[in-house]
Amino acid sequence: MSATLQPPLSTPAVRGWLAASLITAVTVVLLLLIFFSTAASTVAIWDRSETFAHGFLIFPISIWLIWRRRDALAQLSYQPDWRGLGLLLLLSAGWLFAHSGGVLVGEQLMLVAMIPAAVWTLLGWRVVSAMAFPLGFLLLAVPMGEALIPHMMTFTANFTVKALQLTGIPVYQEGTFFTIPSGEWSVVEGCSGLRYLIASFTLGVLYAYLTYRSLTRRIIFSLAAIVVPVIANGMRAYMIVMIADLSDMKLALGVDHLIYGWVWFGVVMLAMFWIGSYWRQDQDEAAPVPRTGIIAEVGVAKLLLTALLVLLVVLTGPAYAAWLAARSAAPTPVQIASPAAANGWVAETAPFTDWQPHYVGPDGQHAAYYSKNGQHVMLYLAYYRTQRQGSELITSQNYMIMQKHPRWSNIGEAGLDPALGMTPAQVIQTRLRAPDQKLLVWRWDQLDGRDLTNDYLAKLLLARDKVLGKRDDGTAIVIATPYTDDLEAAKPVLRAFIHDMRDSIATRLGEAAQR
Repeated sequence: MSATLQPPLSTPAVRGWLAASLITAVTVVLLLLIFFSTAASTVAIWDRSETFAHGFLIFPISIWLIWRRRDALAQLSYQPDWRGLGLLLLLSAGWLFAHSGGVLVGEQLMLVAMIPAAVWTLLGWRVVSAMAFPLGFLLLAVPMGEALIPHMMTFTANFTVKALQLTGIPVYQEGTFFTIPSGEWSVVEGCSGLRYLIASFTLGVLYAYLTYRSLTRRIIFSLAAIVVPVIANGMRAYMIVMIADLSDMKLALGVDHLIYGWVWFGVVMLAMFWIGSYWRQDQDEAAPVPRTGIIAEVGVAKLLLTALLVLLVVLTGPAYAAWLAARSAAPTPVQIASPAAANGWVAETAPFTDWQPHYVGPDGQHAAYYSKNGQHVMLYLAYYRTQRQGSELITSQNYMIMQKHPRWSNIGEAGLDPALGMTPAQVIQTRLRAPDQKLLVWRWDQLDGRDLTNDYLAKLLLARDKVLGKRDDGTAIVIATPYTDDLEAAKPVLRAFIHDMRDSIATRLGEAAQR
C-alpha cells in the first residue's frame, strides 16, 4: 500500500518536540514525587503480592508503546490545553476524598489518572488521543480487584461442585467447603482465580491492541480475556480435585497443585492467543499519521508556565490533607464498659467460645458474654476515633476469621435483613465452623449514629466528615451465638438480643464518645 510521504520536520520543530517531551516527562516525575506516599504504596503492593507483581512491567510497556509510535506522534501539532487543569483539579479532589476515607486504591487510581490529564494539559487533545491506549494502559498498574475475591471463590466452589456432580461423584457443600468420599476440600483466596484474571486481562488488552485495528475486535478479545480465565479457573479446580481423587489423594495436593495451575493457565492463554490470531489485522507500517499543517511552535516559556500550573493545581489536594492532619487532635484511648444486662439477659463471666473477630488498631474494644433462657450471645465492640492509617473501621485487615486459620473456617457470608422494622435494618451474616462448635455471627457498623453494612457508603461518609473537619468516630458491632444443625433456630436468638440490648449498647457507646 502506498502512502504520501510527509516532509521532514524542521530543526525548530524537532527542538520544540524534544523540549515538550522533556518538560512533560519532568512534570510526570514531579507529579509522582508530590504524591510520593501514594506511589510508594503502589510499588510496595507490587513487591509483596504475586497477584500484582505485573505492575512493575506496566510503565515500561506503556513507554515502549509510546516510543514505537514516535514517528507518527512527531507529525502531530501540540498546543497546551488549559481545559485539562479542570480535570486535574477534580482528580486532586478525588485523591483528597480517597485519602480522607482511607481508600488506598482510590488514591492510586486518582494519581495514575493524573498522568494522561497532565499530558492533555501540556500537549493538547490531539496528542493525548494518539497516546490513548498507552496512557490508559497505566491504569492496570493500580493494584485493584481484591473485592472480587469472595465472589470468585463462590463461583469456583459452585462450578467445581456442579462439575463433580455431573461426573457422578456425590458432594456435600457448605459454602466454599465441600466434601467428597475421598476427602474434604475448600476454595481459599489463592484458588479464587483473581491472579489468573488480572494476568489474563493485562495480556489480553495488550495483545488486542497490538493485533487488531478494529475497536470492535479489540473489545471482544478483551472481554474474552475476562470470561475465559474465570471459566478456566473453575475447570482447573475441578481437575485438581479429580486428579487427587483418582490418585487416592497422592497427587495435586502440594507444590504440584500450584505448578499444575500455572501450566494450565499458560495453556489456556496460548490457546486464546492462537484462536485470536485468525482475526488479526496487520498494522500498515508505511502510512504515517497525516499532518494538517505546520507543527505549532509553542515557546518553552508557555510550556513551563503550563507545567507549573499543572503542579500547583494537583498540589491542592495534598496541601488540604496536610492542613487537616495538622489541626486534627491526637488519638486517645477509649474505654468501653460492658453494656448493662437488660430484659432478662444475664452477663456471664466465662466465655462460651474462644473465637473473637479480628479488628486492627481500634482506640477501644470490648467483648462481653450474655445468656437468657439457656441461649448464649457474645457481643464485641470496636471503637475508632480519629481514624488513620493502621486504625480504620473499614479495611480489608478487619475480618471475622483469617484464611487458613488452624481452627476456625468461614463457611459463608452474606447480607441479611434481620426482621421487618428492626434496627439495624440489615446486617452481614457470617457462618463460622470449628471442629467442636459452629457460630452464627451478625455484624454492622455505626457512623454518626447511623447503622451501615455497605463498606463503600461507610467510606464515603467517613471521607465526607474528614474533609469537612468533622469527627469521624465509628464503631463495629458484632454479635454471635452458637448453633448446631438448625441455622434458622439461631436467628431469633440474635434478633431478641438486638431488641432487648440495643438501648444499653447505645448508652455505652454514647459514654465512650464523650470521653
